Amino acid sequence: MGDTNAAAAAPAPALGLTKPNAVDPPQVTFAAKDVEFSGWNGDLLAVAVTEKDLQSRASDSKFENTVLQKLDGQLGDLLSAAAVEEDFTGKPGQSVVLRVQRQAFKRAALVGFVAHNAGCLQGLGESVAAVAKAAQAASAAIVLASPNVIRGELKLNAAAAIASGTVLGLHEDGRYKSECKKVHLKQVDLIGLGSGPELDQRLKHANRVSSGVMLGRDLVNSPANVLTPAALAAEAAKIASTYSDVFTATILDAEKCRELKMGAYLGVAAASANPPRFIHLCYRPTDGNVKRKLAIVGKGLAIVGKGLTFDSGGYNIKASPVATIELMKWDMGGSAAVFGAAKALGQIKPPGVEVHFIAAACENMISGTGMRPGDIVTASNGKTIEVDNTDAEGRLTLADALVYACNQGVDKIIDLATLTGAMRVALGPSISGIFTPNDELAEEFVAASLVSGEKFWRLPLEESYWEDMKSGIADMLNTGPMQPKGGAIAAALFLKQFVNEKVQWMHIDIAGTVWSHKKRSATGFGVATLVEWVLKNSSS
Repeated sequence: MGDTNAAAAAPAPALGLTKPNAVDPPQVTFAAKDVEFSGWNGDLLAVAVTEKDLQSRASDSKFENTVLQKLDGQLGDLLSAAAVEEDFTGKPGQSVVLRVQRQAFKRAALVGFVAHNAGCLQGLGESVAAVAKAAQAASAAIVLASPNVIRGELKLNAAAAIASGTVLGLHEDGRYKSECKKVHLKQVDLIGLGSGPELDQRLKHANRVSSGVMLGRDLVNSPANVLTPAALAAEAAKIASTYSDVFTATILDAEKCRELKMGAYLGVAAASANPPRFIHLCYRPTDGNVKRKLAIVGKGLAIVGKGLTFDSGGYNIKASPVATIELMKWDMGGSAAVFGAAKALGQIKPPGVEVHFIAAACENMISGTGMRPGDIVTASNGKTIEVDNTDAEGRLTLADALVYACNQGVDKIIDLATLTGAMRVALGPSISGIFTPNDELAEEFVAASLVSGEKFWRLPLEESYWEDMKSGIADMLNTGPMQPKGGAIAAALFLKQFVNEKVQWMHIDIAGTVWSHKKRSATGFGVATLVEWVLKNSSS
């Protein structure tokens, strides 16, 4: 299995003498309460308001909504006056904040939102987090102006979405700044969404998933001079040691990968001074019930993530501005999502399912030992690939990772990768493309995304495009003459060649969603949906 300890040990970063500061992620305790909001005691009372709540204002600009009426009366009509002065209409992202006197709470805020889906409710949590940060509030309560805007059967997931958005809204990656902002918010009460053990459990679940999303963000944000393949392996090994009751780690070095004949993966890694690390975490449930283990035979899952800790493009170097070579640390966003999901699941501990988390980590660099355009590499299933573009390297690493995943005897595989610029053009920064020949797996995954709030769109696996991927001297090309037309589809068809036909498989291209250009930081995209997908496959 390789020398796990030796292979996982991360060398001290040398280039630039940069080491990340130790920064604790936000730690927020959530509580669901059925109490009278007007008497809530704390720093910030935030009322979530939709545009509809404000459409029927009286001629004197007073609120018609009963919750807003009550709070406004309690505050001497100051809230309605402020809403008019600041042109508050209840649109998502809008807020009005008042510092109040002689109340149990120190500040009152109106926060605009829509309740269309989980993503919108996460946006509400993020807005409340922004207000709380500005006010340096240590405690906050969130109450809906119109509680019936969320149907009763959806309130569990709604509360979890708001909680998740709040935590993620507080998260800022300050590890590489000389001064880091302190997070003050520690307690958030959700009022009017119900109460009880089931809801409390969903709020704990939201915190666990959020911790995985924050890890995913931090991994992608880390620069390549810090997050080398060995350092990524060390992060994965840390997850396994932290949750050793359910995880084991196997880290393979280059020599072991040669024994497994991973020629496609090693071809990409050949030019870098930082050696590759093939990372495999395995999750198994905590219960020791042998019958239960036997019952889950055939219930194994594998999640595979692209793990390029830096992608220069190789000899087909990323020379144009649109190639954003300065951001190519994000090319391990797939593996970041994989290990973020692993961290969350290590805390949730779902029964009845075995999950393999796999990443072929390396760098795509340029040197005399590197792969050249026109070279032919041989993957671990024996198929040969003519490399017509060294900047289409992610699919080469995934090829060997997918073969390895199939060899674990799993039923289902999902791979995630920042694979093609074509996907960024096709679906933009908010939606990831999914490819699968299996309708059941597609429906299963989309159902999981409705809980997570992340957006995906299924695209076709047009088999006729494969004709252009055939090589005259090898089994296939790694890009083909169609690039960039239909490039995301061609890339998915390439990956399909390395998956056993008996295994249900899905490819997810997260090239557009891994990074927020507005915030200039990683999104953690994919973590939450992967967690919900695993839970749907669990016997819980």
